[in-house]
Amino acid sequence: MQTTQHVLFERSEMKDRHLVRKKIREHVADKAKLPILIFPEGTCINNTSVMMFKKGSFEVGGTIHPVAIKYDPRFGDAFWNSTKYSMMTYVFNVMTSWAIVCNVWYLPPMVKEEEEDAVHFANRVKAVIAARGGMSVLPWDGGLKRKKVKECFKEEQQKKYCQIV
Repeated sequence: MQTTQHVLFERSEMKDRHLVRKKIREHVADKAKLPILIFPEGTCINNTSVMMFKKGSFEVGGTIHPVAIKYDPRFGDAFWNSTKYSMMTYVFNVMTSWAIVCNVWYLPPMVKEEEEDAVHFANRVKAVIAARGGMSVLPWDGGLKRKKVKECFKEEQQKKYCQIV
């Protein structure tokens, strides 16, 4: 990882977040450097949806080159449900799969519009990726895979449902 210039950080540490943002801005400003590969969801889910993007990637400026990735589970499932399978079981399942088939779509570059904040830009990019991959858009992040749903999320969904009814 040191030879490929990875930027590692602890998401819960505010100093780390600022340092990463600064490093990414410097990298983007240097036209001699290669593009950065970022997975803004921060996690993977079951290939049906695109979850909330972390906004930090969309705060630094520059051009975003979205890529939609969707696995085809017909020959083998690349998704690891870590609450159901151990890492060794997952590796065994992947290694004994007939094939892991992945569709990859390189989408047109996108830039942040004037008056658009990082959250709206991230949501716009996320919507384009989800549409191309035939996936639904989820308004929450991957933390819900391992934590209970917050009461405020439940209440928000209940209010939306009441408005529909």
